Amino acid sequence: MVRRRVLTLLVTALGPIPLATMGSSEWRSTGQNYLKSLLALGFQAFLIMIVVGIYAVLIRNISGAADIAGAIWGCMGYTVLLCFCLFKTGSISKSVFGAH
Repeated sequence: MVRRRVLTLLVTALGPIPLATMGSSEWRSTGQNYLKSLLALGFQAFLIMIVVGIYAVLIRNISGAADIAGAIWGCMGYTVLLCFCLFKTGSISKSVFGAH
């Protein structure tokens, strides 16, 4: 059942690529740009998982703090940093794969 869902997802994601864009020298860049964008999207999801994992580790260390006000400000700082990093994952992944 899971394999069928994964296969359906792959067919849906790769379905818009016409074979002509990959074979024709005039339209080849269209197909290549689509594949680069698709890979960049997958890499962005990977980066988001890494950033959220790092955030969870940083927040876990705050819970043992004796200073409550310092813990709250630290949590707010880490949350702002998380939001910034989450917004930057798209541009980082597009620059890594050269997608535009």
